[in-house]
Amino acid sequence: MIKVFIVDDHEIIREGLKKILKEEADLVVVGEAQNGDEVLQNIKDIDCDIMLLDMNMPGRSGLDLIGDLKKLKPHMHILVLSIHPEDKFALRTLKAGASGYVCKDTALEELVVAIRKVFIKGRYLSTTLAEQLAFDFMPDKGEQLPHESLSNREQEIMYLLASGKKVKDIAADLQLSISTVFTYRVRIFEKLKIKSNVELTHYAITNKLVD
Repeated sequence: MIKVFIVDDHEIIREGLKKILKEEADLVVVGEAQNGDEVLQNIKDIDCDIMLLDMNMPGRSGLDLIGDLKKLKPHMHILVLSIHPEDKFALRTLKAGASGYVCKDTALEELVVAIRKVFIKGRYLSTTLAEQLAFDFMPDKGEQLPHESLSNREQEIMYLLASGKKVKDIAADLQLSISTVFTYRVRIFEKLKIKSNVELTHYAITNKLVD
């Protein structure tokens, strides 16, 4: 029996996932949490094979949370669920220690397949993600692009800004102060050598970071 723990800040998502997994004879949901802080506070009592982790929860960055969880439970597999397409954040989650990445709008059957593959093989990679990963580790890739030097949180905020979100909305979504988000915005602009949100959006579109 594969023991699964669900972490998502939306109750309707958690209930939906539990309903889906309940239909599978070899899967059992052993617990749930609504945010990263709750998980970290109770991590010693969490006994699971695979943690389904929403990357877009308020508070602590999902990418940073992966690293913390792997330090505390190195043998626990983390399968990231995200609203973002694979080409936006998937490679970063794998480098942070995740065992796989699944978009929330993907077919439910793929999620079940991903859980089983992670349990058996230790990792789940879609064909697209496998190609990205192979390219990412190829030698002589050339000069690093500016956005690749951003921290996990900076990249997350960059993506939200480039997608048209306002600073106050980003602050509310991530449970950060508006001044903190502005500070991140300044750092992002400095690293990308740009001066406005318009330039940021243009940069993101040019480098296929947003659609």
